[in-house]
Amino acid sequence: MFTIGEFSRITGLTVKALRFYHDEGLLLPTCVDEQTGYRYYAESKVELALAIVELRRLEFSVQQIADLLARIDDDADLLDELERHKQTIDAEARRFRRIGRDLDRFISHQREVRTAMQTATLEFADKSLPPLLVAGIRTRGRYRDCGPLFGQLCRKVGRHAAGPPMMLCYDTEFREDDADFEVAVPIRKPLVLDGAAVHELPAATCLTLVHRGPYEDLGNSYAKALAEVHRRGVEIDRPTREIYLKGPGIFFRGNPKKYLTELQFPLKS
Repeated sequence: MFTIGEFSRITGLTVKALRFYHDEGLLLPTCVDEQTGYRYYAESKVELALAIVELRRLEFSVQQIADLLARIDDDADLLDELERHKQTIDAEARRFRRIGRDLDRFISHQREVRTAMQTATLEFADKSLPPLLVAGIRTRGRYRDCGPLFGQLCRKVGRHAAGPPMMLCYDTEFREDDADFEVAVPIRKPLVLDGAAVHELPAATCLTLVHRGPYEDLGNSYAKALAEVHRRGVEIDRPTREIYLKGPGIFFRGNPKKYLTELQFPLKS
């Protein structure tokens, strides 16, 4: 039997650590003298102690080591557990590398956006818009799912289209999954269309701003426009409009940096 001091020297674990592992039930002494309270360790405990030292070096927590030791019966089981743990670490490493790459792309993109917003000359314009006849499909869902709806609408309208497509936004706030919006296309004359509503947008005085760049960056231009609205002390009427002056074509996505979207904010009189 080894005294706790001798066992400490053999294993490289401090006496304090051995007492702690005893209290945690991780590494129990072979026997404890009832009169003195001295702890004694058999030679067979050395291998377990050295395994604990190595696992702690590998950044296993005390609880992880306790859980692992509770599941194993021999060296083969320990090896299996360590291999499974290594696979988990490898998977986590791949996940963090993927997150790192995504962060690099996001940071690079945001730097470009910041530079563009700082150097761009944002020109607000007040426009008096006449009544506008449109065909539209109104729905609730996610804004980013509007693409197929535009495809359906454009096929229904065909040659009767009289202007760029637009989105009419009826919400006063961003809604992730149940946004109230309408994809619409100006038309020359009233039509009867299956699955689409034909109606007239009323005449309106609008504060407008042309956004240049990807649709994902529209939030920056919205921020500038709404700050201007607050500065003027006016109120916005609904729906607001996004007019897609230049965007992806039917067959080609084009360069998102060159997309042009006019934001129109009807003002309450």
